[in-house]
Amino acid sequence: MRAVLGLCLVFLTARAPGALSLSTHVAVIHPQDPVLRIGSNLTASCWVHPDLGIHASSLYWTLNGQQLPGSLYRVLSPTNLSVTLGALSASRQTSGDNLVCHNHKGHILAGSCLYVGMPPEKPVNLTCWSRNTKDLTCSWAPGGRGETNISTKYKLKYKLRWYGTEKECKDNSHTLPYSCSITQDLHLFTPYEIWVEASNQLGKAKSDVITVDILEVVTTDPPSGVMVSRVGQLEDQLSVRWEAPPALKDFLFRAKYQIRYRLEENQDWKVMDDVGNQTSCRLAGLRPGTVYFVQVRCNPVGIYGSRKAGIWSEWTHPTAASTPHSERLMTGSCDSKSSGDSNSTLRRELKQFFGWVRKHAYGCSSMSMKLYDQWRVLMQKSHKTRNQVGSPRG
Repeated sequence: MRAVLGLCLVFLTARAPGALSLSTHVAVIHPQDPVLRIGSNLTASCWVHPDLGIHASSLYWTLNGQQLPGSLYRVLSPTNLSVTLGALSASRQTSGDNLVCHNHKGHILAGSCLYVGMPPEKPVNLTCWSRNTKDLTCSWAPGGRGETNISTKYKLKYKLRWYGTEKECKDNSHTLPYSCSITQDLHLFTPYEIWVEASNQLGKAKSDVITVDILEVVTTDPPSGVMVSRVGQLEDQLSVRWEAPPALKDFLFRAKYQIRYRLEENQDWKVMDDVGNQTSCRLAGLRPGTVYFVQVRCNPVGIYGSRKAGIWSEWTHPTAASTPHSERLMTGSCDSKSSGDSNSTLRRELKQFFGWVRKHAYGCSSMSMKLYDQWRVLMQKSHKTRNQVGSPRG
């Protein structure tokens, strides 16, 4: 806090030559650097050394560079002028507001920093995660409105649940605000009790204590080597393949994956939740001749036999691929009315069957996928043959 106080105000003091020693102030403001609650009243006084020959009635006050009205002043003695400020607002910055005493020529005689704010409230939203079991990082949010308007310290504290001494997290270099990482002496098979303490010159507050098992909050890097490709000439499918996160290859775990994809011209993602622990997936029911963006993420489930899932990784960078153009759209189709009622009935039945297969083969499920592939190839060949037969010969 002292380092902050020094940033509040730098001022020059006028001295009467030969009247004072270098170690004596020409003027003093009392109280010096007070810390007050929002809404408080303050009466400050500026005492001037008698040897300066300055009468208090010639002095004036400024707050953050703005002169305060004379109606707030009171001459306490020939060398002492006070000012009373009511219902103080929050400090503009945590380094304090400048309250300054001037002589009639505008020279600065003395200054004080005002710190007006609130005591901290109970920190909230304390949550923790472990990157590949190599650390334990926790983040939180200040309680209440969040801003105390004065310098407030937050300390992340922890201890092993059933034994061990209380420790304080020291690594605050994380990019997230209000966070800290525990990087040494991690215990993978013993839960931690973790909490946050907040303090400033107006008070203290403590968060709820949470219990964290590192193996239940593990997150990892996104999957690597994502590849998206066509499935032959099937116009409404794409194949997605990827590799497990490299950092977890030596761990006993069963990964769970999610895929999401979107159209090139659309920002809305569609998420596939049924991927399971396989490292490949077939996206079906896509639009022919269309560019898609695909992403994959990983959840490390059951590391070292833990019963709970971990935390989802970040999504991989988008990988783009396009579905083949539909031959029906490129060449047109011929649906002759002279085919007869039997052909019409057959087409209707086939259409119903195709809809059933398409519905059940949607996503990454392997159910009926082989039959679906065969059916799609047969349908494309059938359309292509009918188009060739129905086209006029030159």
